[in-house]
Formats: sequence, C-alpha cells, structure tokens
Amino acid sequence: MLPRSQPTDQWNKAIVVHSGGLDSTVLLYFLIHQGFSVKSLSIDYGQRHKKELHYAQAICSALDVEHRIADVSGISSLLQGNSLTSSEIAVPEGHYTEESMKLTVVPNRNMILLSVAVGWGVSEKAHFVAYAAHSGDHTIYPDCREEFASALNSAIKLCDWHPIELYRPFVHKTKGDLVTLGTQLGLPFEKTWSCYKGGALHCGVCGTCVERREAFHLAGLPDPTGYERK
Repeated sequence: MLPRSQPTDQWNKAIVVHSGGLDSTVLLYFLIHQGFSVKSLSIDYGQRHKKELHYAQAICSALDVEHRIADVSGISSLLQGNSLTSSEIAVPEGHYTEESMKLTVVPNRNMILLSVAVGWGVSEKAHFVAYAAHSGDHTIYPDCREEFASALNSAIKLCDWHPIELYRPFVHKTKGDLVTLGTQLGLPFEKTWSCYKGGALHCGVCGTCVERREAFHLAGLPDPTGYERK
C-alpha cells in the first residue's frame, strides 16, 4: 500500500485496471467508497475469456463510472504458450498447482496492462493507477511479486513530469478477505466474471472458478455465481 492510502482534495484521481472480475470489481467499489474519483480501464489483449470486458462495462455503467476498453489484441500472437491467448492449450482444471498455474501466465501481462493504464492516467492527470493484486497471487505469477511492483512503481514515477503512483491496497489480503469486503460494500458478485474458459456460465472447475468458490467458502458467505458443474 502506498503512504497516501486516503484521498485528499488534491490527490484523489485513480485509474482502475478493471477486468470485470471479482478482485478488480471489489477494488472499484472500495476506491469509490474511500472517496476516490475513479475511471475504469479494461484491456482486450486477445484473452479467451474476453466476455469479462462486457461485465466490466455493465458494472461501470451501473455505477456511472467512466469506462474505456483498450484494444491491444493485435499483440496476442506475440503472447503465446499459455491457455489464455493460445487456443490449442486447454485451461487447467482443479486446484491450482505450481505447474498447472503456469499455463495461465500471459507473458508480461501486468506490465502491459499497467503501462496502458499509466498512459491514460498521465493524460488524465490522475494520481494513482490501482490494481487488485492480493496475497494469493504471489506464488506463481511473477508480475505480482513485491519486487516487480516496487520496481514498476519507481519507473512510473519517472515516466512523465506528472507524478503518478501504483496503488495496491489489497496486497496483504486474501481472496476470502475480498469477498468479505465486497459484501460489506454491497457488491453484486453475480455480475462479475472470473472463469478463464469464457462459456455461457462459469465452468466451476477451472482454477479461477475453484479459487472463486473457495473464497466464498472461506469467507463463510453464500456464492451467488451460476456454475455449469457443481
């Protein structure tokens, strides 16, 4: 978390990297609740589950938050070897193990997403670019590590004359914590999308679906998500 954890009249504008998933939607609601002036950015990088972008758009429309979708899908052919941008690689099912999780790592994804968000943030004279990395992300995803975020935050401060910082308020929270927080904020979880398969319903068995279900269980709260497989 950055030192400026509360907005002020002079330091309150944030660009939220918003996929339409559970974590980033909790972040959006949290920042609004904290008094930030927020804009939402979703990225189309050619992901298999790009229907998440429609969920992000609908959420922002309901909240009257400005939402943009940046289409960088033209680079998807350069980001191969994973199940999210390579159609020939199946999305892993079951609990995420170290090896299966690696199949969902899109090369340099967070750097790409955050760089686009920083560009918009500088243009809008925003003070923060916020993303919803949490404690459960760090084990496998290299671009969720503290070292990466700290180095990127340093680089962001040097990319323009306008000061802007990286904000990760959930870095020490679990996904169960986010479910609890989202419930307290009145978030409609059924209007978020997590499943990497991108079907008509959440599949219920891919790693992200399993993680989503477990988060509600650990939080001791009912899961309103419709799943194809129980």
